[in-house]
Amino acid sequence: MKARLPLLWLALHRRRRMLAALLIGMVAFETLIVVVANTIPPGQIFSAGGKGPPSAYRAFSGSTGNVSIASYPGLLGAGLVHPFWIALQLTVIGSLAAAAVAADVESGTVELVMVRPVTRTRLLAERTAALLLASAALTAAGTLTVAVGVALSPQIHAAVSIGGVLAAGAMGYAFAFCMTGPALAVSAMGRRRSQVLGTVIAIGAVGFAVNFIALAWHPAAPLRYVSPFHYYTPGDALAQGAILWLPFAVLAGVGTAGILAAHLILRRRDLAP
Repeated sequence: MKARLPLLWLALHRRRRMLAALLIGMVAFETLIVVVANTIPPGQIFSAGGKGPPSAYRAFSGSTGNVSIASYPGLLGAGLVHPFWIALQLTVIGSLAAAAVAADVESGTVELVMVRPVTRTRLLAERTAALLLASAALTAAGTLTVAVGVALSPQIHAAVSIGGVLAAGAMGYAFAFCMTGPALAVSAMGRRRSQVLGTVIAIGAVGFAVNFIALAWHPAAPLRYVSPFHYYTPGDALAQGAILWLPFAVLAGVGTAGILAAHLILRRRDLAP
């Protein structure tokens, strides 16, 4: 397998220490969320003077409005849309997407890679596969940690099913796939890895901020449709126990469009540094 797909395995091998650290961080963080949920009821964490949490907190529970963060689905959903979770995902996406094309163009090594010969399609396909595998491993680590915690806690399991956890994990991977497409498109057209990293961070940070503002301020509500976090709703998936197929399709569609655009751009661009 390694002989057939050398670019894929080389991309993962070069970042094996980073990936190992991110996996450990993901497991540790989701374990903390489950322990907190099992120790202190969510209603007590977010209650203040008998009042529930503000409506804007829906952005932190991964919900479009039906799930409160002061509930088990909401609190576990918060662990799957927390800025720490987002940062881990964006680190994988930004690092591997930048290395797909832009990093080799910046360093001047892309001509050496292509001399094997390696077609542009194969170059991008293998490095895209490496990115998707890394994102899948990170998402699976978080999802399985939450699933084990739910299975071991009768009080949480009474409100959240294992199927709901797996559905939230699938939504998480769709979100990562959505971010991967634009990142690869920028890498295919860019000449600096910083361009890719900046794009990934901007989409993640601005998208989260826009979704929060849209939920907190009614006049800005229509803006939520331009944010990927409007469609990535793990809290809703946990509560309903199923994948939300329309948002899932939107996330997957954006990712697919970005990857196709990356292939078209790479086939036509000049790779000279």
